Amino acid sequence: MAGSLERIIERRYQGRGLPVAVVLPGGSRIELSPAPEVDVIARNFSGLRALASPAMGRLARAYVRGDVDFTGGAKRILGIAETMVGSIAHGGEGVRGRALTWLHRHRSNKANIQYHYDVSNAFYRMWLDPRMVYSCAYFRSADDSLADAQAQKVDHICRKLRLSPGERFLDIGCGWGALVLWAAKNYDVTATGITLSQNQYDHVCREIDAQGLAGRVKVELRDYLDLPDVEAWDKIASVGMFEHVGPRNFDRYFGKIARILVPGGMVLNHGITHNQHGAAALGSGIGDFVEEYVFPGGQLAHISKVIEGAAAQGLEAVDAEALREHYAKTLWHWVERLEANAEAARAEVGEERYRVWRIYLAGSAHAFDRGWLSLWQVLAGKPYADGRLPHPLTREYMYEPRRTAGGIAGDVAAPDRSRAAGGVAAKAEGASTTGAGT
Repeated sequence: MAGSLERIIERRYQGRGLPVAVVLPGGSRIELSPAPEVDVIARNFSGLRALASPAMGRLARAYVRGDVDFTGGAKRILGIAETMVGSIAHGGEGVRGRALTWLHRHRSNKANIQYHYDVSNAFYRMWLDPRMVYSCAYFRSADDSLADAQAQKVDHICRKLRLSPGERFLDIGCGWGALVLWAAKNYDVTATGITLSQNQYDHVCREIDAQGLAGRVKVELRDYLDLPDVEAWDKIASVGMFEHVGPRNFDRYFGKIARILVPGGMVLNHGITHNQHGAAALGSGIGDFVEEYVFPGGQLAHISKVIEGAAAQGLEAVDAEALREHYAKTLWHWVERLEANAEAARAEVGEERYRVWRIYLAGSAHAFDRGWLSLWQVLAGKPYADGRLPHPLTREYMYEPRRTAGGIAGDVAAPDRSRAAGGVAAKAEGASTTGAGT
């Protein structure tokens, strides 16, 4: 049987000019070009089966289980793997994916969040920037470092929201706290972050104390759905948690935001979207792999559905910015940093989990490069009763000249508060939210 699979593999890939040598379980090699650049190694019978009938999700699963391996960097192998697989159609989930999605939807949000984020703070620190921002960075030039691009991203969000001194600012899914800490230090807001990740919550508590921000920043371990339905927030951001919501819950998600935002208040929603309208999952088994190994309960939608979902709850979109190329660059930075710390990462989380994250991050970067996925920042507001929603006539306020923030090491993009736009004037008692990316 193994011999038959070896012959199938040889026939399948010969003549395609793939820069690959397939290494069989016995050690023999099938060179698919005169000068192979990488070895794709079938460790056992299961590895042979995956190579004989390849799909992106099947190959990723085989790599995670150690049935298939490869030499070289993940960036090079992803392009080769797509050529090996052939056409990749995007549409509905497979049977396996639908079953897992049903299971994860009927599990608590907290359980799904903790599966993804409570891996190990030390592990995330190996490949994130110093502020541990786990969401798409903002590159003002191709040569920006990851740290600079992430500082630029959190400031870009603050500028879009026109944060002003004294405003109450909520970050839904605050991650390791970079946005709430930055907003309080540089914009003099009272910032609250919410998360469902115990590891993230503990980290933010330590940072609040270390940076002397007690009384100006707080973090709560709670679900956004548990926030009181009180108009308590002048500005709201949701960065990198929207992927956990799913289109079926848009009414609850945007409805909650609309109820807790003061009239005239603004919300920025930053999240991954499908680029193919109507698609429920990435094709070739990719969506099933992500659901099983990485993001249980996560679902994506087309940007049109995001804006429609916000509008259905009375939130008016005033700006939308696509950052697809920015997320591809961010993810490749993460892949390079993870691979550079491979031995330490394996020691921290084990071989299988290292493989999951390596192939997931690289596969995501490839998907953004190929245009299968996008990343959108949608700025929306809650109009006053008379329908007015005051905001600047142009985008110039997002790109004003910047000065260096005093006393914050490594900051490259800090606001000039003297030019900050005025905010919403209502005051009320606050609360806070869910766990994810900033």
